[in-house]
Amino acid sequence: MENKEFVIVVDFGGQYNQLIARRVRENHVYCEVYPYNKALEKIKELKPQGIIFTGGPNSVYEENSPKIEKEIFEFLDQAEMSYEEKEHIYNEVLK
Repeated sequence: MENKEFVIVVDFGGQYNQLIARRVRENHVYCEVYPYNKALEKIKELKPQGIIFTGGPNSVYEENSPKIEKEIFEFLDQAEMSYEEKEHIYNEVLK
């Protein structure tokens, strides 16, 4: 992946994962989609320049909803997200 822009789309079961990946590719950025439970190993292996999390039908507050592995956030130098998303991550995911 040297000298290429590369993004991983982390899929939490949403219906738009392929659409998002296509839009990224239309901007001449190489993109791969991985399920949330395989994302960490792929991020470690491939070292993408960007990570896009795409949601699913589950509420993040449901007990059995898919969870982001905390270690993923070590790979994010700068994350583009809203204040509410950051607040949720710091209060719910990283506590």
